[in-house]
Amino acid sequence: SSSLVSTLSEASNGSAVGGRRREETAGAGGEVGGEMWVGCSEAAGQEWKDVVRILSSDVTRGLCESDVEARRRTVGYNQFSETKEDPLWKKYLGQFKEPLIVLLLVSAAVSVAMRQVDDAVVITIAIIIVATVAFVQELRTDKALEELKKQVPATCMCLREGAVREYQARELVPGDIVHLAIGDRVPSDVRLFQASQLCVDESSFTGETEPAEKSIDVVAGINGVNTGSNGDASGLPGSNTSSSLHNIAYMGTFVRTGRGKGVVINTGERSQFGKLFRLMQDEEAPRTPLQINMDKLAKKLSIFSFGFIGIVFLLGIYQGIPLHKIFNIAVSLAVAAIPEGLPIVVTMTLCLGIRRMAQRNALVKGLHTVETLGCVTTICSDKTGTLTKNEMTATWLCTSERDECTLNGVGYECTDGKLEYTTGYSQKAYDAVTKLLETGMVCNNAQVVGGQLMGQPTEGALLVAAWKHGIYNSHEKFIRLDEIPFSSETKMMAVKVENKQSGIIEWLVKGGVEVVLADCSHYQYGSSPLPLTQQAKSNILSSAQEKGRQGLRVVCLARGSTPKSLVYIGLVGIQDPPREEVHAALDLLYHMGVNVKMVTGDAMETACAVAKAVGMQLVPGGVFSGNHLDSVDDSQLSNILRDANVFYRVAPRHKLRIVKALQSRGEVVGMTGDGVNDVVALKRANIGIAMGKMGSAVSKEAADMILNDDNFATILAAIEEGKCIFHNISNFVQFQVSTSIVALSLIALSTLFGLPSPLNPMQILLINVIMDGPPALTLGMEPIDEDIARLPPRDTSKDIITPRLIRNCLISATVIIVGTLWVFRSEMLDGVVTARDTTMTFSCFVLFDMFNAMSCRSATKSILELGLLSNWYLFVALAATLGCLLGVVYVPFLQWVFQTEALHLNDWLYLVALASTVLFVSELRKMLDKLRAGGNIWNSFNKTNKGYMGLSRIGGSSGKSREAKLYGLEEV
Repeated sequence: SSSLVSTLSEASNGSAVGGRRREETAGAGGEVGGEMWVGCSEAAGQEWKDVVRILSSDVTRGLCESDVEARRRTVGYNQFSETKEDPLWKKYLGQFKEPLIVLLLVSAAVSVAMRQVDDAVVITIAIIIVATVAFVQELRTDKALEELKKQVPATCMCLREGAVREYQARELVPGDIVHLAIGDRVPSDVRLFQASQLCVDESSFTGETEPAEKSIDVVAGINGVNTGSNGDASGLPGSNTSSSLHNIAYMGTFVRTGRGKGVVINTGERSQFGKLFRLMQDEEAPRTPLQINMDKLAKKLSIFSFGFIGIVFLLGIYQGIPLHKIFNIAVSLAVAAIPEGLPIVVTMTLCLGIRRMAQRNALVKGLHTVETLGCVTTICSDKTGTLTKNEMTATWLCTSERDECTLNGVGYECTDGKLEYTTGYSQKAYDAVTKLLETGMVCNNAQVVGGQLMGQPTEGALLVAAWKHGIYNSHEKFIRLDEIPFSSETKMMAVKVENKQSGIIEWLVKGGVEVVLADCSHYQYGSSPLPLTQQAKSNILSSAQEKGRQGLRVVCLARGSTPKSLVYIGLVGIQDPPREEVHAALDLLYHMGVNVKMVTGDAMETACAVAKAVGMQLVPGGVFSGNHLDSVDDSQLSNILRDANVFYRVAPRHKLRIVKALQSRGEVVGMTGDGVNDVVALKRANIGIAMGKMGSAVSKEAADMILNDDNFATILAAIEEGKCIFHNISNFVQFQVSTSIVALSLIALSTLFGLPSPLNPMQILLINVIMDGPPALTLGMEPIDEDIARLPPRDTSKDIITPRLIRNCLISATVIIVGTLWVFRSEMLDGVVTARDTTMTFSCFVLFDMFNAMSCRSATKSILELGLLSNWYLFVALAATLGCLLGVVYVPFLQWVFQTEALHLNDWLYLVALASTVLFVSELRKMLDKLRAGGNIWNSFNKTNKGYMGLSRIGGSSGKSREAKLYGLEEV
């Protein structure tokens, strides 16, 4: 089916819907009097004839084309105005706005000014790589989003100049007469003037799984008061009074049953749908935690650079070095201190995360979104379509002979469903179930075509239940003679049928249990009806009420000679079933310290039943309504959110308040949703998560991540990915910082104290290229560590460079500096620097860095625990680095360029033994850290990652400590 939302999202930028009320507009065909828009509440509170008169329309002929053109010049097309998309060159330049990139640009400029062209070239190449990769990834995401939005353009049946024709929905104007039928999307806000058994699915707005019944009657208590040209909030679906506007059909909703006609009262951004669109545009998405961390890192690197320049100046003055030379040395070293490889590694790591997520059925729209998921502390989840399937399904039935059955298989496709007899199978029970489901199938107006329901969800569930029992064509055995349609007053439906074979005429009835039982005098027992006592009726009611408390909607079925003289056949329990994967995913999220809150527009009973079914942690006093949220201020709401897990009967504004209140508490919020009513909260949340299959196009547009398979468990995979991405970035930073400390220390010490340089400029440049290159990049490709993935969300207030990381860097750097200076000093015994001296020193430094890269794969785990070849990308990179080193040492041309000479086998054995000490020291440090932790964080792991992890009093982002439980990783 086509989606109006898709068309509105793809609207051209030609004309924004807007304009003011006007008294008169001149058109090509003459004068068009009246008002351009009528608010929903204003229209609902007046007779439809008055609304038509206000809009200067005619329900028998519609508008003429000249009127339509005149109105369109004033109101524009029935579409949403979109922000003009930036050209490609502007998008590319936008990649250079990040503080760290700006710092690198300044470094490149300083290098050029200092005539250090080689440094400037390396830094510039790094910047271009980062900007290009991020730009290409953004284009790929935009392309994927365009594919999601490519749907058949929305059309509608409209009466103009006395003829009903098909028009594009975007061509409608206020005053147009629209015809609605089963399966149609409502193209604009419509005041109904004709409704025949019309039921409209408003679940994308309200979260209600049951379609709303529509009529043409005036809504009492509104009195047609106009609240302004923008309409009124009370008319918004999902608000507390929306159910009262039964004579309004809202843009974007879906006609489930019946047919109707109405006059267009609002189009485009003036519609209730448009109000949500404007709210979404007004909300700014917050910067991600990683972006904030990178901003802080850039600031600290700037402070460090200036501080380093000052220290070197003081030391140079103390040594009596000329000022201009001190300045050159200080600036050169400060520029070299900035890790130009960091943006590349961060970008490549995030791109790798996006690719991994795509393989796990999740489309991530922004580079930093993946890492942000690892920081999420609270997930606010919609119920309908997210925790549940949004497909009503019969899951339980009970015959008049007390035979009970359960039905599995979810949705309107019954290929995998079957029926199981919980009270034991017998031919008698089979016949009773057959008669029950046959009654539900014949007393039914629904159709399922290609998995798409055309009709009432309750009737669709009964139809599919019959299919699961092997009943497919029962309705063909009967001739329908009469029908009493379902209504909210009678709460029942009845059809009069004649059996084609026997000629028996009888009434088949379904409806509310109390209503149908009141007309039952007998119950079916075998082939004969028996009297139904009052006690038996009480027992049936008690059984139905018990199932109702479990979240089932119970339907009673009966047959008889008249609608008032019926034989009770049985009960069928129907529900919007929870998704199978949700329960296990919630368990893992709770273990990982992530809170989950349900935010739904449905009723309290249904919300609580689903919450229990999926395993949410409900506490006394933890369930609140939208009305209650209206009665509390922001500080009270913040206190409520500590323990509340279920919010029901909430409107879009309530969802937005909940998200903002959680963020004010320091929480990183993920918001899931699939409906139009979710878009504002999706945009405001740190991570907005939309459903790819069931979600509306506008919710996908507002979200940061789209679950292509609508699988809630994919969120868990994304959180794991986010945690491991930050872990890999931290490991790279440790490697990069320790390498920079070594290089700076060697050059600074030798320069300031008048010692010969242990490395020549070409060797320094090569180290900068090969060690900032493949080995560093492959640290970002470390596979997901299951133990890191199970840790609680990281504290976003902490920087990337933590005291512990600095300690680790200093330990590794000290070992490398001492080892490298030892080699240099022992080789330069004669006081003259030769090619062999620099070759030994250069080779020692490179080998030290290779072993340091292996130790930086994890800050806590031994390389044996990780597995030597678990990250084979790293070992390929190290092999390439080693090959480059051997080429520099043995290839004659490269010997001339880098001023090296060949080394003997004994030299290599000596250098490898010495360089490996940095790995052994790192392994010793990790072991001591584990022993010092005493089981509080990492208790014990063996080489195969089996064992258990103890988490003791780990503070959440809200500041409240949690007593973490010991749990087995194998079980998790």
